[in-house]
Amino acid sequence: MKSSAFDYVRAESAQHVYELLTQHGDDARVLAGGQTLLATLNMRMSQPALLVDIGALDALRGIAVRDGVLRIGALVRHVEIEESALVATHAPLLAQAAPHIAHRAIRNLGTWGGALAYADPAAEWPACVLALDGVIVLHSARGERRVPAQDFFQGIYTTARQDDELLAAVELPVLGAAERQHFDELARRHGDYAVAGLAARARRLGDGSTEFRLAFLSLGDRPIRARGAERVLQGGALDDARIADADAALRAELEPFADLTHSAAAKTQMAATLMRRAVQALTQERR
Repeated sequence: MKSSAFDYVRAESAQHVYELLTQHGDDARVLAGGQTLLATLNMRMSQPALLVDIGALDALRGIAVRDGVLRIGALVRHVEIEESALVATHAPLLAQAAPHIAHRAIRNLGTWGGALAYADPAAEWPACVLALDGVIVLHSARGERRVPAQDFFQGIYTTARQDDELLAAVELPVLGAAERQHFDELARRHGDYAVAGLAARARRLGDGSTEFRLAFLSLGDRPIRARGAERVLQGGALDDARIADADAALRAELEPFADLTHSAAAKTQMAATLMRRAVQALTQERR
């Protein structure tokens, strides 16, 4: 198929973007790397009247650490995150997740902000940002708005971003001294969408317990925090009995969607397997 007709404007400045988004609202779509948007246009899943190309806005690029926060601009490409020494040091979860994103050709062009704004529940970045307690930075003619990741992803391809807002960057707390991070996913073939995936981190607390963040992808209409399993895991020594209790809690709270090749029960089993692997990886030097 081919896309329906649309107008195209290459934005000259951030202010130009805000003016176009304010004027056209939901009839406009922002074009960054285009690796998702162009496909949806050709399949007529998206039929905007206007494409606003933000590729010339250098202010939306760059990876930097300042005041204990890792800031990644919206136009940073997946491959830049994959190869960044700053990311590897301060948010290793992202460095682990990046190679799972599609194929190298896609990672060379696709953007961090585009993937987050599209909010595909099977994508890696939304789950990672949720696990890391990230903050989404939105800009518009009205100024800046900051939205915690847990409030940003609201449903399938749906976020808290308003029609006149541009996703400008994401800010993530840097890795703490007592913290470890882990990413894993299960897919039919490398580069395919994950059947189930898990972005996880663990932080050792002063009382000897471990605080976990477990954010699953491909199990619902958005990235999902497994809060019940998190509470069980933090409750005491991570022996086999506690991990079994966490497994039971996870199975009780998950309600995954079946897909064309995997039942809900199969996805639940995969999620439980991923959680057990993550707990082992995050705590094996501490147990």
